[in-house]
Amino acid sequence: MLTGNNDLHTVLAKKEEQLRSLIRSYGSLVIAFSGGVDSSLLCAVAVAELQDKALAVTVDSPMLPRSELAAAIRFAAMINIRHHIVTEPDIEANVASNPENRCYHCKKIEFGGILQLAESCGIKTVADGENLDDGNDYRPGSEAARELGITSPLREAGFTKKEIRTLSRQLDLPTWDKPPFACLASRIPYGETIDIAKLQQIEQAEEYLRQLGFRQFRVRNHQNIARIEVAREERSRFFDADFMDQVSARLKGFGFFYVCLELEGYVMGSLNRVRKL
Repeated sequence: MLTGNNDLHTVLAKKEEQLRSLIRSYGSLVIAFSGGVDSSLLCAVAVAELQDKALAVTVDSPMLPRSELAAAIRFAAMINIRHHIVTEPDIEANVASNPENRCYHCKKIEFGGILQLAESCGIKTVADGENLDDGNDYRPGSEAARELGITSPLREAGFTKKEIRTLSRQLDLPTWDKPPFACLASRIPYGETIDIAKLQQIEQAEEYLRQLGFRQFRVRNHQNIARIEVAREERSRFFDADFMDQVSARLKGFGFFYVCLELEGYVMGSLNRVRKL
C-alpha cells in the first residue's frame, strides 16, 4: 500500500517526465530567465534535455537589482547553459506611468525583445516560468505572454510552486528555497511615477536588509515613505529600539524622509489591494 509520500513522489515524477517530454518536443528553446525558482528549474531541465539548443535570456533593466543579475549569471554558469543578457537601459513611458496593468506593457516590451533574439538564433519557441499557482494573483504580464505566443511548460505540466521547489531540491539546485522576488517596480504603488532614482533608492534599502540577514522582505516606496515588509517570523528583530534606530537612520540616508514597518509582515502582492475592481 502506497503512503501519502509515495503518492506525492509518483505524481511529481510523472509531472517531471511530462515536462521533459514537452521540452524535448520543442527541439530548441529560449527561456526568459529571471534567476528565480521557476525559471531556474526550467533552465536546468532544458539544458539537460536540449544541451546547446537551450538558451537562457535575462533582461537587464533598471527594475532588476544588481544582486539578482549576478545570481542569474552564476546559476547559468553553474548549469552550463548558454546565457544571453538583453540590456534595456530606459523605462518606457507606458511603464513609467505605472498603471494597474503596468506589467502587461513591461512584458510586451521584454518578451518582444526576447522573441526577436530567438528569431535571430533560429529558435521558434520561447518559454517563461509561469506555474499553476500564478493564476491566483493579478498578473497582467501573463496576458502579454499569451498574446505573444510565449509558452509556459511548468504550467502545462501541472506544476505548483511547492512542486517546483521540491523538484529543484531533488536536482540539487541552490534556488530551491530562494524567496519569491518581483521586479523593483512592484514596490511602487500604482499611479505613482516610476523613475530610476526611486528604483535605485529601493534597491539600496533592500540590499541593506539583505546584508542584515533578512530572507523575505520588501521596501515599498510611498513617495518619501519607506514601508518595510519582512516575513512574519522575522518581525521580532524590530522589537529592539537600537535596531530600529539603526535601520531608520540607514534608510533615511538613502533619501527616505520617513521609515515605517508593516505590522502584518510581508504579503505577496500587497499593493494589489488598492486596485479598482
